[in-house]
Amino acid sequence: MPPDFISQSSLWGPLFAVMIFAALVLLAALIQVGIGFVVRRRKKTAPEALGVLVLAAVRGPVVMFLLVLGLFLGVLVLTRLEIPAFDVMDGWDQWVRSGWVVVVILQASHLASKLGTILMGWYVQRVAGQTALTFGDKLLPPIRRILPIAVYSVGLLVAMATLDIAISPLLAGFGIGGLAVALAVQPTLSNFFSGTYLVTEGEVKEGDYIELEGGPAGYVVDVGWRSTKIRSRYNNLVMIPNSKMADTIVTNYFSPTPALNVIITCGVSYQEDLAHVERVVLDVCRKVMQESPDAAKDSEPFFGFWEFGESNIDFWIFVQANDRSGSFTLRSEIIKAMHARFNEEGIEINYPVRKLVHPAANGMPPIPEMT
Repeated sequence: MPPDFISQSSLWGPLFAVMIFAALVLLAALIQVGIGFVVRRRKKTAPEALGVLVLAAVRGPVVMFLLVLGLFLGVLVLTRLEIPAFDVMDGWDQWVRSGWVVVVILQASHLASKLGTILMGWYVQRVAGQTALTFGDKLLPPIRRILPIAVYSVGLLVAMATLDIAISPLLAGFGIGGLAVALAVQPTLSNFFSGTYLVTEGEVKEGDYIELEGGPAGYVVDVGWRSTKIRSRYNNLVMIPNSKMADTIVTNYFSPTPALNVIITCGVSYQEDLAHVERVVLDVCRKVMQESPDAAKDSEPFFGFWEFGESNIDFWIFVQANDRSGSFTLRSEIIKAMHARFNEEGIEINYPVRKLVHPAANGMPPIPEMT
């Protein structure tokens, strides 16, 4: 409320309103120039620094806030003047106050949206790319696009409530409409939330080799919000809906490490010296693992006899490859080297044998011929 001598004067009242407006305009200009100077100086040394981005973002809203504040204070002073020329503005003070609250809410919404967008963008560019987690890379970009809509919607509802506009019917309408939309796009939402689960869990990453139970297998190309793309062994792109990924058993051959265990089975004749066979097989495996770039150098081969087979005594040899693709090469190299060494050592691998005994040899009557 202006002082009495101002409210009674036909000169000082408008002049006081103009002085308030001019003072705030001057303050806004000083802030504009000052923040601009600081931003330009900082951009020369650290153009992508968070402080520079925040100052550049708040400069416009702060200046606009001061200009609007000066305008509203000036109008509020004029509404309280007891001067005939301003009688038409009697009763405007309530409208001015309500308008001011609405403007503050909208300004705050604009500032919050801008700061949130800048902070998330800075995090994605400067922080998320330097970490092994894909959470920020995948989750923040869509949130960054949705954030302004959400912030402005909340600000608009708060402003309507400030103006005594009933928002309950509007919220109820949004609820019914949202339910109808959710039912219509249920498969899409299912894939979206399943994609959120896959991204936040971080168990499936680009470059991993995965296999779905009863489904395709291949290297992960991209984990998106709707589908996961893999490159199959035939070099084809396979797109799997995320809802299917979340509902099935997925084997990740690159987790917890890309190293993959390889088991090779074989058998030797019953006449062979099993201790000698074990020494030969281990010697072959150690030599191959030392020379092969696909073998895990920090692992040792493990040998064991398995069972008495129909034609051979079966055994298995356990080795470790660097990754899944290397496991095929390592297996092939060990089988070739083992076969060559068995030939050198004279170790025999029997073919499947079936022994046929004629009944007469055991004193049994011959089987009558069929006529």
